[in-house]
Order: sequence, then structure tokens, then C-alpha cells
Amino acid sequence: MNRIFSYTINKGLKIKYDKFLLGVKNPYQCQESILKNLISKASHTQFGMEHGFSSLRNDQDFRTEVPINDYNSLKPYIEKMMAGDKNILWPGKTKWFAKSSGTTSDRSKFIPVSADALENCHYKAGKELISIVYHLKPETEIHYGSGLVLGGSHQINNMNNHSRVGDLSSILLQNLPLWAKFWQEPSYKSIFYEDWEKKIEIIAERVLTRRITHITGVPTWTLVLFNKLLEISGKKNISEIWPSLELYAHGGVSFTPYLPVFKEMIPNEKMTYLETYNASEGFFGVQDQIECNDLLLLTDHGIFYEFLPFEDLHNEQVKTLTLEEVETGKNYALIISTNAGLWRYLIGDTIRFTSTMPYRFRLTGRTKHFINAFGEEVIIENAEKALAEACHQTNATINDFTAAPVYFEGRKKGAHEWIIEFAHPPLDMDVFTTLLDKRLKSLNSDYETKRYNDLALTKPIIHSVSPNTFYQWMKYKNKLGGQNKVPRLSNDRTYVDDILNYINSKAD
Repeated sequence: MNRIFSYTINKGLKIKYDKFLLGVKNPYQCQESILKNLISKASHTQFGMEHGFSSLRNDQDFRTEVPINDYNSLKPYIEKMMAGDKNILWPGKTKWFAKSSGTTSDRSKFIPVSADALENCHYKAGKELISIVYHLKPETEIHYGSGLVLGGSHQINNMNNHSRVGDLSSILLQNLPLWAKFWQEPSYKSIFYEDWEKKIEIIAERVLTRRITHITGVPTWTLVLFNKLLEISGKKNISEIWPSLELYAHGGVSFTPYLPVFKEMIPNEKMTYLETYNASEGFFGVQDQIECNDLLLLTDHGIFYEFLPFEDLHNEQVKTLTLEEVETGKNYALIISTNAGLWRYLIGDTIRFTSTMPYRFRLTGRTKHFINAFGEEVIIENAEKALAEACHQTNATINDFTAAPVYFEGRKKGAHEWIIEFAHPPLDMDVFTTLLDKRLKSLNSDYETKRYNDLALTKPIIHSVSPNTFYQWMKYKNKLGGQNKVPRLSNDRTYVDDILNYINSKAD
């Protein structure tokens, strides 16, 4: 029976993978078809009529007639949709809205999630991810156990009679078909708790004795659950609890700083780590190679992509690029039009292509999350690579970090100030700081120039904080949950000062 079961699953996923490859091999045709379909479907919506969708012939017309939007420019339309109005940004009524903050700021966004987006973007990409796993690991036995999904708060709120709001993970779980829920842990009933810490404890108690073979979640909160499991069970590592665990699909933040911690917690040579790029706005990319961390751009999932060179982000006269026009090695701000009605939406992420056939890329940061107080233009990718090198050289591992500028004050020169929560701190912090600084110089010529002879920037300032500091600060700010995270880099001192003030207040 087990052999028949495995054969049936493998056969079905082989067909799914072959269909997936068709899109990978024909990206331009997919993108052209998707844009035509999006425009045609939305031509009689309020937004479509205001921007002449019925007369648009191609992507040139589309980019000329439709302005680039951010959340504020689309917010009036979204508010109408949430009030129950139909045919606003997308045909019909939209019931689901993903509450997204992206950072720990108080401001929330409500991203429409249409039935089309659920079926033809999020779920479609999720099924293809499983087919990729079976292609990479034909011997996998993840179907003989349960999948642990650890997302955000999972709390669904009725805004009114027309719309329901929750984080993306809650919406995806709520709408899963019954067959998919059969393999999913924790049970849906177990996750309706607003108290995040109580929820973690309840989930840990439930899944402790389950056969978990694969996990999906944000690294930060997955580690919180792991620590709770070890606390309850008294085991030394997660492999002692779940010996059949063999796959972790992660996203939300860069996994580079977390990998050493996960390898320590899961000492299993069969363990595979795959990254996904799945946001409230859509499922954009997936890692399809074990030895290469680059993400494959998903071009046939109801999303039309445009790319704005990062250096031209604030130049309104610059024309965006289509997929055919991008180059490798350059940073682009990502602009999307989706099957949920986000039109030419500047999502806030920056990417860099590493290949163009197929289209693979790396997330390099956020359009608002960087440090450029002195012309150094340090992006998240620079910071994470430098930290990884410093950790490697000093046998250190990191749980979390954030950094911000120290501005000029009188004759005092500027610097970058870091708050780093180490899982295993380096023996010599001065050596770690020197290595971090040296690697940043090698990665970023602008930073190197500003650091030359302490011309504008002095050596980085690093505060090593005790484990659990970031978690406790987020708890203090009432920001626990999967959708909340501290920005890695900030061009102002809002987060750094607030965390330092919190630490000092606890010490008093």
C-alpha cells in the first residue's frame, strides 16, 4: 500500500513539475499573456475605466497610461473594497485582506487577496514547491508525516459584513482544501489565540509527539518554537524530537545569519533548506536548487513584473524595465501588477538578477531599509554578507540584529551603530568588529571611501545584547507575531534608540 501511495504522489508531482518547467522556459510569453489577461479582466473595474484599460494594446501603453503606485495611492480604492464595493481594483467583491506591516511600525497595510490570487498564485506556487522538492529529492518521505506551518497570528477578524482581515498565513490556512489540511499541523483550532506566547506553548504541546517531516515559517518565530519544544521535552536538539524532519521552507528574512543556529538545532545530514519569496502581495520566487541559494522568478502566476533601477528610484522621468530588458548584477526596485488588483505597485523590495535564462535573483533589501546617511549606500545584502564572514572567522552565530547611523555632532564624525543579539558571541568583540568593517569595505566601495582614514565614518559601534532581547522588546511593543520584524538597516535612529532605551530601562 505504501509503495502504491508513493508512486501515485510521485507521478502526480512529476506532471506538476513538468508544467512548471514550461513557464520557466517561456518567461516572455508568460508575462505577455498575463498582462493581457490582467488588463482584460479589469477593464470594467473602476480603476480600469479611469485608466483606459479597454484601449491599452501592450506593455508600452500600460506603462504610459498607468502611474506607479504605492500603498497610499491605492488606499482609497482598497478602503472601498473593504467596505463591500465591487469592481474597484479587481472584478467582483474581494473578501480577504492580508494585514501587513513589514516592520514593527504601528502603520498597517491591508492587501487585497482575491480568489484568483489564492488559487493561481499562492496555492499554485505552493504545489510547485512540493514538486520541486520531489524532483530534487526523489527519495523524500515527507508525505509520510505532517507539515508544520508557523506563520503569523492566524487571527481572522471580521472588519464588517463584507471583509475579513488576518495575516497572509491565516488566510491561506483558512482557505486550504480539506485534503491539504489533513497533512497540516498544528490543527486549525489550535492556532486561534491572540496571545502569541500562549499560542507558542499550545502549539509546542500539540506537535511535540507528532511525526513532523517538513516545516514552513519565518526563521525568527520558528526558533522561538524550537526553544519552547526543547524546554518542554528536555531533549538536546530538534532531531531527537522529530527524527523524520527533512525539509524547512523559509522566507520573510534572509536565512544566512540563521543557518548555523538551525544546523546546530537540527544535526541531520538529510535536512534540506529551501527559500521562498512569498509576500502578502504574491508568491514571487522559490529556490529550486539545493546548492544554489538564488531564487527562481515565478513568471506564470498571475503577476506582471516591472523593474526600476535602484539609483533611479526617485527619478520620476525614468522608464521601468520589463523582464526582457533587465541585466544581471544590478539592483532593481520591484514593481508588480497582480490578479488581486495591485496595479504597478512598488512593493518596497529590491532584487538583483544572477542569471537571465532562467531568471534567478537574490533579494538585496528594501527601498526604505538601507543606510545612506553619508553617501555610503549600505544595503541589507552588504550587511548580511559582512556579518556572515565575521561570524565564520570568529565562530560566532547570530539570532538577530539591526543597525543605524550615528550622525555628525560638532567635530565628532559619523559611524554605524549595531545592536546584535548573538546566539554564540565571539570571544573577542574587537576582532569581530574589525572583520565586519573590513568585509563591508570589500563589498561596498562607497563605504570604503567614507571609512578611508576615518574620513567621514569611524569604526562601527557594536552593542552585544543577551539572547531573547529582540523578542522581549517586541513583546514590550506589543508586536509579537510572524508579520512583525525589526528592520535590519534603518536610515534613522528610531529603532536603535528605542531598543537601547528599553535595554537601559531594564538595567536600571
